Amino acid sequence: MKALTFSSFGNSDVLEYIDIPNPQLKYDEILVEMKAIGLNFADVYRRKGNYHLKGNPPFIAGYEGSGIVVNTNNHSEFKIGDRVAFADVPFANAELLAVNINHVIPLPEAIDFETGASILLQGLTAHYLATDSHKTQKGETVIIHAVAGGVGQFLTQISKLLGATVIGLTSSPDKAKIAIEQGADHVFLYNDNWKAEVFKVAPKGADVVYDSIGSTLNDSFEVTKNCGQVVFFGMAGGDPEFIDPRMLMDTSKTLTGGDLWSYLTTREERIKRANQLFTWITEGKVSLATPTSFKLSEGKQAHDYLESRKSTGKIILIP
Repeated sequence: MKALTFSSFGNSDVLEYIDIPNPQLKYDEILVEMKAIGLNFADVYRRKGNYHLKGNPPFIAGYEGSGIVVNTNNHSEFKIGDRVAFADVPFANAELLAVNINHVIPLPEAIDFETGASILLQGLTAHYLATDSHKTQKGETVIIHAVAGGVGQFLTQISKLLGATVIGLTSSPDKAKIAIEQGADHVFLYNDNWKAEVFKVAPKGADVVYDSIGSTLNDSFEVTKNCGQVVFFGMAGGDPEFIDPRMLMDTSKTLTGGDLWSYLTTREERIKRANQLFTWITEGKVSLATPTSFKLSEGKQAHDYLESRKSTGKIILIP
């Protein structure tokens, strides 16, 4: 089979599209023919050698995708031709993939392969942020950093669906326009005096701030109301400064960490959360922009496009 691989760490030039042996199934795995694969910044980090990576050279990145079952490996709950997706299975950048049965998410007929490969990592992240890290209530005000990104767009729509007012933060007018189209009520630019702008529309501050930037964490607390919450779930802008616990005590504010893998702990949990996303999509309550597609053989171009930060929607790879 063909796969997008790398045997050394570095820029996109290390990527190679080569023939490798087909996967050898373990007893708890089925074989899936990949139809679409989600590309994420984590794959860039793996390529550079600064993120957890399984296997041996030639390494294969990719954790998210969709496809059809081509070998059930005697697991009676599956049949040849079943449409499936997953959010957390390594070595996905290949034509064939061994998928642990506990990570398989059935893909409804109403959800195409491209959508299945586009929504799970970012959509499930937005889902737990709005329903677990902070249980969003009708009438609340939420602030979303990087609002035009993949998670930000889903989190905006889910927050609106739950009845919140959404304030988005982003880096450019073009991205602000996208955030407004996704339903954000107000969008402010990082280069402007965004904290002052926030207080003009939310004088007491926000009920919750979702911070995936990291370096903005203290700023996030400044625009959180007393008894409010900051959910820290990413470091796109670098490591955060330390938070003063005395400030937390004096203002009754809460800092919560967020990581998807703390929630996707069982097969039932994966399916339940994914089905909620699928239902929202099929009912038209949550939408996603058409993803940008590259052939799997064009992996270098796809990585370059992702790293250019010109993309606003999902990038997928098609074997």
